[in-house]
Amino acid sequence: MTSSSSNSSPSSHSASSVFELAQNQQYPAATLYVVATPIGNVADISLRALHVLGLVDRICAEDTRNTGTLLARYGISKPLVAVHEHNEREAAQRVIDFLRAGERVACVSDAGTPGISDPGAKLVDAVRDAGFNVVPLPGASALATALSAAGDWVSTFTFLGFLPPKAKQRASALQPLATHAHALVFYEAPHRIVETVQALADAFGPARRLLIARELTKLHEALWRGTLAEGPTWLAADANRQRGEFVLVVEGASAQPDGDADHDALLRTLLQEVPVKSAAKLAAALTGASRNALYARALELKGEDEDRDNAQD
Repeated sequence: MTSSSSNSSPSSHSASSVFELAQNQQYPAATLYVVATPIGNVADISLRALHVLGLVDRICAEDTRNTGTLLARYGISKPLVAVHEHNEREAAQRVIDFLRAGERVACVSDAGTPGISDPGAKLVDAVRDAGFNVVPLPGASALATALSAAGDWVSTFTFLGFLPPKAKQRASALQPLATHAHALVFYEAPHRIVETVQALADAFGPARRLLIARELTKLHEALWRGTLAEGPTWLAADANRQRGEFVLVVEGASAQPDGDADHDALLRTLLQEVPVKSAAKLAAALTGASRNALYARALELKGEDEDRDNAQD
């Protein structure tokens, strides 16, 4: 006779006990819970997030259809309130009314952590200003996920989210970042990814390291690292590489103790032969430094030379 065995493994007992820990914690009423949800892989939900989403009276969602589908995967059904970029301030007043009635309300975005390049920040401000508590539940974030796989060259970083969609505005936004010492992190959509990577190369020069993180945690996840010069070529080699949601991480500007002095000799030589714009373009091609930064420095040098010539006259 075959002996029977338990259907529960040690790991399932552990998971059960951890879920009990989540259930036994305090979850005050009249509180807004900011809940991170998966950025692609539905298994990346936290146990505490599952408990809170099942506990709250209603859920604020960036897109109620997307959130309804996600909740159904977890067997959760709750009243949903649409809170998106076009109605966030107005919807916040409805949420405050729910909190005044003593309800627990959760806030989620379509993916990841609310308030980070997603709706949620204005809602948090309004709720806190109205005197109610805000409790964050950490979890998936495309920003943190990409940075964790980048390497030591992004030990310090600045997150900028989405760049302006129009070329002129995008170039203007990038220009002051040319000498920024920390790594720069951007989000981008598939229909703009090629032109955005090219704009980064134009603004910062070809030599800086670039991480392209595509479709993080999903079936077709891809992490590619190279230089800004190589980025457009990698994207162009396969149309599939231009699909999905992207995180772009760009190396910060190299430390230059003497400012731009190491490029001054080259710029002065070029300025004797060609206009400022051409001098900056040639110097950028030769050194890999930012063309915008070199252009600004070339203008300074040209002005200094002209002042000196005038003084001698």
